[in-house]
Amino acid sequence: MGLTAHDMSDMGRLAQLAMNPQSGASREEIYLAVASLYRIQGAGLNSRERELMREILKRLTRDVEMAIRIALAERLAEDTTAPHDLILLLVDDSIEVARPLIINSPLLTESDVLKMIAEAGIGHQTAVAGRPNISIPVTDALTKCDAESVLVALVRNATAKISSTGYETLVQKSRAMSGLQEPLIRRPDLPPQLANNMCEWVSDALKTYIKTNYKIDAKDVDAAMSRANVVLKSEPPGPKDPPADSALKLIEKMAASGQLKAGFLMRVLSQGQLDLFDLAFARLLDIDLPRFRPAFYEGGPRLVALSCRAAGIDRSVFPTVFNLSRQARGFPANLNGAEMQTADAIFSGFTRQSALDELRTALPQ
Repeated sequence: MGLTAHDMSDMGRLAQLAMNPQSGASREEIYLAVASLYRIQGAGLNSRERELMREILKRLTRDVEMAIRIALAERLAEDTTAPHDLILLLVDDSIEVARPLIINSPLLTESDVLKMIAEAGIGHQTAVAGRPNISIPVTDALTKCDAESVLVALVRNATAKISSTGYETLVQKSRAMSGLQEPLIRRPDLPPQLANNMCEWVSDALKTYIKTNYKIDAKDVDAAMSRANVVLKSEPPGPKDPPADSALKLIEKMAASGQLKAGFLMRVLSQGQLDLFDLAFARLLDIDLPRFRPAFYEGGPRLVALSCRAAGIDRSVFPTVFNLSRQARGFPANLNGAEMQTADAIFSGFTRQSALDELRTALPQ
């Protein structure tokens, strides 16, 4: 039935405001007004009206504070009446905006989720892995991912349905991903024979857990432990030091052209390009990479928060930077309440320059 004449008049004004940023209304106000109108009138919109609304929202997204987009996503996360294409539009935003919808929205179909796994970055894939009651086609697709953070999130999802083929893939990948081993072994539905196979490469403590909990014949465990002495154990690749010439040239070129910004850091981090992330972060802060890396990864959340503040990374994105960077390097990735308060104090109490000065003071000489 489409919008009423009054609604179309409002829509026209909103479209004009979106195209003319010099007008009085802020882009945030326009964004929320269009999204609200879209949500309320969704069932009655025709294709032309839907396309107009989507175009306005896409045009405004890059200029609207992330906190506002996150708040909208959280309001829609459990809304069963919201337009499906509005949900997809927000899911296609940055992971901070998309996460509440990926995890909670009942409107996302299996097809939507499979497309996300195939086309989106690690952050979106990790959120999918934590979605309740994901089906076997979805978990099979997730097991093909190479990011440890995605696979760990999957095996820690107690409601995820994992096939025997999926478990075989996960067990093989756990050879090189030590962080995957314990949560995988603690899955109650892990086939016992696959648990037995893991005795070749897991720690003694996990071997004992397997022997105690999986009712495997002792001689099979002993045989597996003997084989472990001759199995080549693959470790996750460490940081390349020095970085590849191609990475150095790319970062220098971006810095020279003024394109090296916080958004680039988030993009390469979400794609799992950790060496490029480290190099770009250090260059953005004008700190030598050998000094930056130990401070960032071993100096605790405070130095990470100072680094983010100095680089212009938003406070709402800080937990994502901390978690993804640590998961990818095999470090613990949990922030407690006190650590979050420390980070909050840095983002509210430091300017970018003062955070950079404080960070440089804390770095090893």
